[in-house]
Amino acid sequence: MPVEFLSDAEAAAYGRYVGPPSRAELERFFFLDDADRELIAKRRGEASRLGFALQLTTARFVGRFLSDPLDVPVEVVDYLSAQLDVRDPSVVKGYTERRQTAFDHQGEIKTAYELRDFAAVEAEFAAWVDARAWNTGDGARHIFTDGVMWLRTGKVLLPGVTTLARLVARVRDQALDRLHQALFGVLTLRQRTILELLLEVPEGARASDLERWRKGPSVASGKNLEKALVRAQEILGLGLGAITLPPEVPHRRLVDLARYGMGATATALRRHGPSRQLATLLATVLYLEGKSVDDCLDLLDLLMATELIGKAETTVGKERARQHPKLARHSATLAAAVETLLEVTEYGEELSLEQVWESIDAIVPRRDLKAAVAAVTEMVPPPDADDDGPMRALLAERIGTVSGFLKTLTVVIEFGATAEAARVLEATQALPRLLDGRKKKVTQVDIDAGLVGGSWKRLVFRAGPHGSTVDKNAYTMCVLTQFHRHLKRRDIYAEASARWRDPRAQLLAGTGWEAAKGPALTDLRLPEDPSSLLAEHAMVLHMALKDVAGQITAGGAEASVDEEGRLHVAKLQALPEPPSLIDLRKRVAGMLPLVDLPELLLETMDRVPAFTGAFTSTAGGTSKLADFEISVAACLTASALNIGYTPVTKSGMAALERARLSHVMQNYLSAETFSAANAPLIDTQAKIGFAQVLGGGLVAAIDGMRFVVPVPSIYTRPNRKYFGAGRGLTWLNLINDQGAGLGAKVVTGTVRDSLHMIDVLFRRDGGRRPKVIVTDTGSYSDVVFGLVHLLGMQYRPALADLPDQKGWRVQDADYGTLTRFARGKIDLAKIKRHWHDILRVVVSIYTGEVRAHDVMRMLQRDGNPTQLGEAIAHYGRIFKTLHILTYAVEEPYRRDIKGIRNLQESRHALAGKLFHGRKGEIYQRYYKGMEDQLSALGLVLNCVTWWNTFYIDKALTQLRAAGYPLADEDVARLSPFVRKHINVIGTYTFAPPNLGPAGVRDLRDPDAEADDGLR
Repeated sequence: MPVEFLSDAEAAAYGRYVGPPSRAELERFFFLDDADRELIAKRRGEASRLGFALQLTTARFVGRFLSDPLDVPVEVVDYLSAQLDVRDPSVVKGYTERRQTAFDHQGEIKTAYELRDFAAVEAEFAAWVDARAWNTGDGARHIFTDGVMWLRTGKVLLPGVTTLARLVARVRDQALDRLHQALFGVLTLRQRTILELLLEVPEGARASDLERWRKGPSVASGKNLEKALVRAQEILGLGLGAITLPPEVPHRRLVDLARYGMGATATALRRHGPSRQLATLLATVLYLEGKSVDDCLDLLDLLMATELIGKAETTVGKERARQHPKLARHSATLAAAVETLLEVTEYGEELSLEQVWESIDAIVPRRDLKAAVAAVTEMVPPPDADDDGPMRALLAERIGTVSGFLKTLTVVIEFGATAEAARVLEATQALPRLLDGRKKKVTQVDIDAGLVGGSWKRLVFRAGPHGSTVDKNAYTMCVLTQFHRHLKRRDIYAEASARWRDPRAQLLAGTGWEAAKGPALTDLRLPEDPSSLLAEHAMVLHMALKDVAGQITAGGAEASVDEEGRLHVAKLQALPEPPSLIDLRKRVAGMLPLVDLPELLLETMDRVPAFTGAFTSTAGGTSKLADFEISVAACLTASALNIGYTPVTKSGMAALERARLSHVMQNYLSAETFSAANAPLIDTQAKIGFAQVLGGGLVAAIDGMRFVVPVPSIYTRPNRKYFGAGRGLTWLNLINDQGAGLGAKVVTGTVRDSLHMIDVLFRRDGGRRPKVIVTDTGSYSDVVFGLVHLLGMQYRPALADLPDQKGWRVQDADYGTLTRFARGKIDLAKIKRHWHDILRVVVSIYTGEVRAHDVMRMLQRDGNPTQLGEAIAHYGRIFKTLHILTYAVEEPYRRDIKGIRNLQESRHALAGKLFHGRKGEIYQRYYKGMEDQLSALGLVLNCVTWWNTFYIDKALTQLRAAGYPLADEDVARLSPFVRKHINVIGTYTFAPPNLGPAGVRDLRDPDAEADDGLR
């Protein structure tokens, strides 16, 4: 092994042939063009010409000349011989009889094709490695692999593997040392001492401060929020957030160091030298500052939404349901009395009061009437009350839950606010003084009475013998609920936080905006002056409305319009399955090899070499463990099947010992390494023939899969429809039309997918950027339509409620049957007024400066869009209307949407089969654990998809060769998510795959055993 980060196999494969080139590679690298032929023709004799051609194409394919020019696959010799009309390829054996000939030819090839020796670019290459290591922190293997491509692209002949690998390792280590020294250098002696003490266990304590701080809260309660604030105060109190970091240090490198610091033990950190140890601790503490604030505000949000407001609303709802029969009975009594009163006074007769009462008493006894009045008065709120009054009254009684943390919330965390929310923040900051037990009486002078409205007035202001007094408990809850509402929409924000910051401040501005807007707007094809673009969109919309109206009137479309202008279209009927498709499914299912899931994973790793290389340690290095891939497969099996270590642990096998599995899981497997491993899977699966029949990879669907989390966690939310009486989370995932999972995001509870959808699109693991996005009905809004199209993609949500959809127009034209449908008016002037800000938002999302999730919240106020949000919504209504029209009149359009949604549902069904342990519930308390486990599930799903695609393609090739009639439309309806042949329950085997002489598993005989087909 030349250096430790390359395996023996990788070193042996460097700069040489590894098996015969594929047909595509032969055509790309070994095809001789006119210039090649002219140079080759100068050689005398067939052996010389063929040998020269071998050296020329070998340098082109592997990047260097071979010590033995004839050490090439026979397929290459045959391919070149055919082009050079050499009838007997064996004559090439005479090429090496005179060694100087081969060396002379190498010199001629270098001159003719301007190939350079590595020594000529060594300094330039070292600078590239240094910049790559400094900016990205990538592992040596990744830099080495990309460095080979850098050299190949620059027409540089590859040096020896040892030379290149040692240079990469040396320069990378120097870059890392420089990074550590840069961070170490900004620390004062006092700050270095503070950081060193974080690794020590204080007297009387069980763990170091660093270990204690790395564990966040998991249960929502007022007491836990108080503890979380104490933790945040301790971390923020170190004052390290005020350090001015070297501007040349990339933020990404701080994140990498912090990731390592969050997972490394104190013992591991102590083993490092002073510069690396303190640099890691500094990055970790800076990360913990933001995380500790995030944890506090996440806990506050959960406490308010579920424990306080949620439970109060539930209690009020139950009380109203309990009172309903009583209210109905007493209301009937009062109705009978009033009806009698109306009857006896209807004809205007002069009746005495006693006569009226006699008539009423005959129907309803007076004592019953008094009881009914008293009961109704008690149950029905006063005329000036609102529906939230009972819920707010219950909140005021829960003051004990919040009084503890309110005394320190705004002291520990520094908040900012917009002008709209400034009064609420000021009132919240004054609550600790108000809640001080020494202040017995509170008057209007002590509060901001302008914040008290609606039913809060009756609860806050109480009349007393000496004038009006203030119920400080009710006032506290009144202010806190407003603080929470403004915090959720980021009108109140905490800059020390990572998730609760002000998204407006993160938008590009100044020199950053000027530098970014040119390339981004060019890529997105957005002009700085929108006039011509909007005029073009307006004309397209006008013509579409005219065209669809004409089709409906002429009866040429399946859609119809009712008297109220609502569009109707017949429900899609399932396409019939011809006998040829049924038989093909059965045959392909019967041919797929039977396999245990771990064996499938091991074979996938073997076929996609970059897969295993993605699993680097938290420190950036690669594993030196023997049979590392077996341990990775076992850990993936344990996580993705939700079964834990016990079923995959094997005594007597070092790679499957529990301690080793735990070590590999903690140090090498995380959401980040899973994402890196996904990229080569996605790219290689897309090149398989069967995947290309399924689609082109440019259409994608986003949907959520729900998981119950039965353990206490602040990252879950209740939803009885999905989680029953418990709480859970949503795994929002993106797949393309080839079946590959491109990316995912863990979302607490079941919030609207539209708030996170765009973030998932822009944090893909790999694959081509989709051009068309499909979601379910509940995910879209006019703002989402606008943002997605501004970001260069088409948005096509399913429309389960088509008749309820409203169309929009730009021109005041007669659209016939669609005139009432297109009753909305798009305000182009508003779009133009806000166009500059719209571009800032779009480019900021596109460049990753701000999360789309935060922008979506910023563009709304209590469910209503802001002025900027309304402008984006108007832009989106153009494309929403076009989508509705196309959806209504084009059946293939609807079927394409339905098709990829069915594909995603099939993937979720496969995920359900895999994730079968512990009843499919997630037992992770913290977000990181949830993200890691579901990322493992996503990676294993992609492994299964890759493996299925590979072997289905082999089965189709065999059937085609045997003369079986394959219809393209039948092949396109096969699923890459078939699963009957994969064992995921019971015992598991981890033996390396025995692939046989052909390098693949033997396909089964479809007629040898019964199978009810693919599913």
